[in-house]
Order: sequence, then structure tokens, then C-alpha cells
Amino acid sequence: MIKELLHELKHHAPFTIAATIIAIGIALVVEYYFKSNISENLFEILHPLHIIASAMVTTRIFYKYKPKLIPALLVGISGAIIIGSLSDVILPWMGGNLFNLKTIFHLPIIEAPTLILASALIGSLVGATTKITKMSHFAHVGLSVFASLFYLMAFSATFSAIYLIGVIVIVIVAVIIPCCVSDILYPFFFLGKKIKHCNC
Repeated sequence: MIKELLHELKHHAPFTIAATIIAIGIALVVEYYFKSNISENLFEILHPLHIIASAMVTTRIFYKYKPKLIPALLVGISGAIIIGSLSDVILPWMGGNLFNLKTIFHLPIIEAPTLILASALIGSLVGATTKITKMSHFAHVGLSVFASLFYLMAFSATFSAIYLIGVIVIVIVAVIIPCCVSDILYPFFFLGKKIKHCNC
């Protein structure tokens, strides 16, 4: 499993790094031209969208090899919420405080459980009933980049352009490992099958 994770990390690293740099540029422009609370508003939109995309991929991969709806939904919902929370909130929060950004902890699954559970269910249903994986995998990574970044911008008391290098590192780590685990390793863990390389 470690070998497969390293393969996926190597495969997705260039896209994640590029997406992070582009996202930071867009985020700074958005933050400059709009109200200061725009980052929090965008996070509250992007996080559920990320949960939907994550659930779609995880459910689809599980369902492809074991076409049973209820197990597929359970794997998709749990994977999207657990790993999505890790990627969008927990790792950015830890990284933000490591870099002395004084980041506040804000976990949507606790504060808005109905929205997050509904998002995971919708994504899982779409994943089980369609064959969208390649596109939704890239959407998953892209949304995770923006969600992690806007979390840091919204909930860090001392965020500024000075911290951009640290933010780039935080976002890349927060996105690339959880997304690869969620989309590739997590469903195969429950399938009990040999992990297949993704073709994204």
C-alpha cells in the first residue's frame, strides 16, 4: 500500500503544485477586490463541493469492483467526510499553527452536519450511478486546493502575503496525501483487492 501511495503522490504532485500556485494567485486577487469575509464564504461553498467530488470518486471506484449500492454508499460517504475534513480543515489548521498563523479550528461536519452529510450522499449516489471518475478526480483535487487555501485565509488571524511560501507547503501536503488516499487507497482497503493504478 505504501508503494501504491508513493506512485499516486508522484503522479499527482505536478498538478497539485501547479493548482496550488494558481489558486493562491486567484485567492489573493479575490481577497483584494472583495470584502474581507469573502474567504470564509468561499470556504463554506467549496468544502461541500469538495465532499461531493470526493464521494463521487471513492464510491465509483468501490462500486466498479463491487456493485453493491449500500456498501458503496457507506464507503463513499465515510471516505469523503473523514478525509475531506482532514484535507480541508485538520491539516490546514495544524499547518497554520505550525507556521504561527494562529489558525482557528472550524469543522463543518460538527457545525453543519446536515449539509455535509447531504453533500456526501449526493456525491456517492452520483458516483454509484454514473461512470464519472477521471473528471471528478481532478475536480476533487482542484476543489480541495481552493478549500484548504480559503480555510487558511478565512480562519488565520495573522495571514498575509509574507506567509505565502509556508501556505504553499501547507496546502500541497493537505491536498495531495488525503486526496490520493481517499480516491485510490480508501476504496481498495474495503474491497480487499490489489490496488489498481489510477489512469487520471
